[in-house]
Amino acid sequence: MIVCCFLSAKDVIDLGYARLEGDYIQGGLIIGKADPGILIRFCERELTVGNDSIFVFGFGKEDSLQNLQLIMNDSSVQNISLAIAKRSYDIQRVDGVPPKTVNPDSADVKRIESENEAITKARETYSSNAYFKKGFDWPVKGSVRGVYGSQRIFNGEPRNPHYGLDIAAPKGTIVKAPADGIVTMAYKNMFFSGNTLMLDHGLGINTTYLHLSKILVKEGDFVKKGQTIGKVGATGRATGPHLCWRLNWFQTKLDPQLVVPPRKGKKNK
Repeated sequence: MIVCCFLSAKDVIDLGYARLEGDYIQGGLIIGKADPGILIRFCERELTVGNDSIFVFGFGKEDSLQNLQLIMNDSSVQNISLAIAKRSYDIQRVDGVPPKTVNPDSADVKRIESENEAITKARETYSSNAYFKKGFDWPVKGSVRGVYGSQRIFNGEPRNPHYGLDIAAPKGTIVKAPADGIVTMAYKNMFFSGNTLMLDHGLGINTTYLHLSKILVKEGDFVKKGQTIGKVGATGRATGPHLCWRLNWFQTKLDPQLVVPPRKGKKNK
């Protein structure tokens, strides 16, 4: 059985035995609940239904039509085609970046490869506890200077798109955990991202905090929503103090601005 769903950017699919809610847009996160015993596949990955019958998946920057497959208790199969809303992305020019961090030498390339392997490994962390189920808050107060998906041009040279949310704030500004989670990475002085912190929020959802001046937790710590985890800095490839905040579902890069409430008195960009 095939069900085609052409949705608005934010919508709910209620099938009775499964419910999906979230942003059906590039960079969006979907949170679902399913009856016991149902098997779920998305993009060739079998989704584990965690505690409280919750499962999650997300859409990448260029995703369009995606298929969600549900295998019922009687072995019948239901395929749901999800039409993902497209987005237009900004071009962001960043000048004054140290040239070494734009065109690293061979020794730095090896270092970068090693650090990327550590990041990839941390992002495959899985916990069946949906620590994020109470929602996400902004990790720091400040103005948004860089958004998800924007094309980065450093010192006039095009580079990969930006997958984080840049929030400008003075050096030393407190950074708080946006949701409960476990620290899976507390890495000092990465080449690009400087002092870098990663939290596992369960079911493959993780958040990363870049350019910190200080990391105030250690790997393995359980942190509560609102707990201080670090301080804003300008370490790594940065031209000034800010927090680059990233959201992933395993290796799929999501838009963190889609999961937080609008800032009081301001509109999310």
